[in-house]
Amino acid sequence: MQNNNIRTLLVDDEPLALKGLRLRLENFEDIEIVGTASNGRDAVKKIRAEKPDLVFLDIQMPGLDGFDVVKALANEELPIIIFATAFDKYAIQAFETHASDYLLKPVDEERLEQAIIKVREQISEHIAIEQNAKLIELIRSLDSPPEIELSEILTSDDIANKKQYESHFNIKDRGEITLVDVTTIEWIDAAGDYMCLHTSDKTHILRETMKNMDKRLNPDIYKRIHRSTIVNINMIEKLHPSSGGKYTLILKNGSEIQASRNYREALTQFL
Repeated sequence: MQNNNIRTLLVDDEPLALKGLRLRLENFEDIEIVGTASNGRDAVKKIRAEKPDLVFLDIQMPGLDGFDVVKALANEELPIIIFATAFDKYAIQAFETHASDYLLKPVDEERLEQAIIKVREQISEHIAIEQNAKLIELIRSLDSPPEIELSEILTSDDIANKKQYESHFNIKDRGEITLVDVTTIEWIDAAGDYMCLHTSDKTHILRETMKNMDKRLNPDIYKRIHRSTIVNINMIEKLHPSSGGKYTLILKNGSEIQASRNYREALTQFL
């Protein structure tokens, strides 16, 4: 029988924080605690040895801190990372976009549940690798975390529920990572478990599902016009109606794309 447990490592230099987090995680049947670490150096060793699916990683630790742990493992396959911090003067907005998630101490049970749900989604949709590539890129760009008051980041909407859309995609190819600005993407089509991102001069291949791609792009700009096609509406020049309620889209670069009648609502602003 396949084991669907999420193998989890807890990292914190405060024994009480470790104990409290472990107790809270006992409420989640699919969370399997495979170990704990009280410092960054021990965390690196245990991540390499245990190869957990998920790590709750404290940011503020003596010696190697949470950022240093990720840097030390940057060239290896990372688990999903959830940062934990007792301070609100960190770039939490950046963590929300680039890391799997973050938690403020003391850990709120409802917020912890939201984080676990997000981890389950990432595992089921196989997007952890893409998230970790962005996390490494972010941390490498920071000599020290910028001081941003949490009160300045939070708006009337809870940050946990604020929808974040991608500003770029990280395309991994033969050990290199190419950053593709989403505004340069003219259209996207699916090829099995891969997405073909078409820009003006190149087609980039990204391992992703169409369902998840829908979630990552701003729906006001990137419209699903077919079960396997998304188009940047800013790139549309003409629409030609065809039989059966279908349309042929002519893009500014001359490309022709077929729109299914089942997705006609996506084109209502042009009709």
